[in-house]
Amino acid sequence: MGAALLGLAACHGITREALRFSATGLALSSLDALVVDAAFFARLGWRRVGIYTRHPRARADRLGGPGAAFAIIVPAWDEAAVIGAMLRRLTATLDYPNYHVFVGVYPNDAATRSAVASVTDARISIATCVRPGPTTKADCLNHLWRAVVEHERQVGPFQAVVLHDAEDVVDAYELRVFDHLMPRLAMVQLPVEPLVDPESPWIAGHYLDEFAESHLKDVVIREGLGAGVPSAGVACAIRRDVLARIADAAGGLPFDADCLTEDYELGLKIKALGERTALVRIARPGGGVVATREHFPADLKGALRQKTRWLLGIALGGWDRLGWRGGLADRLMLVRDRKSIAAAFLTMVAYAVGALVLLDLVLAGLIPEMARFAPLVVPGGILDWTLRFTTAALVWRLAMRAGCTAHVHGWREGLSSLPRAVVANFINAGAAWGAMQRYIEIRQGASIKWDKTEHRFPVE
Repeated sequence: MGAALLGLAACHGITREALRFSATGLALSSLDALVVDAAFFARLGWRRVGIYTRHPRARADRLGGPGAAFAIIVPAWDEAAVIGAMLRRLTATLDYPNYHVFVGVYPNDAATRSAVASVTDARISIATCVRPGPTTKADCLNHLWRAVVEHERQVGPFQAVVLHDAEDVVDAYELRVFDHLMPRLAMVQLPVEPLVDPESPWIAGHYLDEFAESHLKDVVIREGLGAGVPSAGVACAIRRDVLARIADAAGGLPFDADCLTEDYELGLKIKALGERTALVRIARPGGGVVATREHFPADLKGALRQKTRWLLGIALGGWDRLGWRGGLADRLMLVRDRKSIAAAFLTMVAYAVGALVLLDLVLAGLIPEMARFAPLVVPGGILDWTLRFTTAALVWRLAMRAGCTAHVHGWREGLSSLPRAVVANFINAGAAWGAMQRYIEIRQGASIKWDKTEHRFPVE
């Protein structure tokens, strides 16, 4: 029994140290989120008192009439299942006449080309990439950029280039908003709202929570603090002259073909040029805001693939490619973006430590001799106060996420966000592990390719 008790004492001590490590890590990790939340509520209060009491809120259908021309570019690899429906809906519903759509396809993807060609509309052009697909999304976007420039030589200039994906449900008032805000802003990002998928309430559902919090609060505060606003890659308009400046600085092409998250980097590059960027939320008639809506992956494999690509490009590749440029606000946001991999692993450690603590408590109830061990947490000690702080921060974090989700998708989804947080943590941890593995492979010489997910377009 003496040897067994000695082993229990060792395990008890390890549990205490693991608890101290995870609690300290979670406390530090929560600080930047609290700064963002405080800034959000300060900004919200100031706007309600200082702006909305003097000026009415804007609404998309009340903005000025059609003005400048817009180029909409849509990269499409293996998108035959959705691109036709997307284009038909876009051309039928956009409340703005002055635009042209460019769709990038590949020479070895006849099905997608046929689907695009089946939409007989003079406002749609096909741009074929030189190399067989898949290359990278950025490479396809560069081919689309060339098509835009060539079209301008024949027809005239565009005010801005609008980014979209093949599965996007584009808001009818989108171009009205872009026309109203440009050229004052160099880049305008509209919110992205995942569509509710009743068949995948946990995996597809967790995207509702993450995008609601990001595009209702986090990205808005980036602008409010003076940091760069990253593009989401869809529902994003970039002024034509600014995109040309980026292209000229890069040797002629604005998108880096070796980048997996070219959209994220693009917003930061625009900010580095001294231009203004913003995520804009404008009400639309009938409720809600002008936003792009789309289905996100409904299965675990698709969600892991997509999030692995995001983490690889933003948290790892972005560190290599962009460094730590910018002012204090920019660096704070870069820390938030790049700590995501460490935070995902730390959350898994916290789950494991929680299981160890529970086991320790059960054993203490069964084995009276363990009462002689030093307590895991000394009341009033540093660890005790750290655990109080992390518990309060967790409750606050869940409340903020539920509130944001409820604001965008209704109270039922807001309540569902609470248990979905656990699902999201495990998905993010799996994606973080995959991103680390893929990053090592790329550093060892592996090629970079467009590792896209299967897309769906809603049946209306």
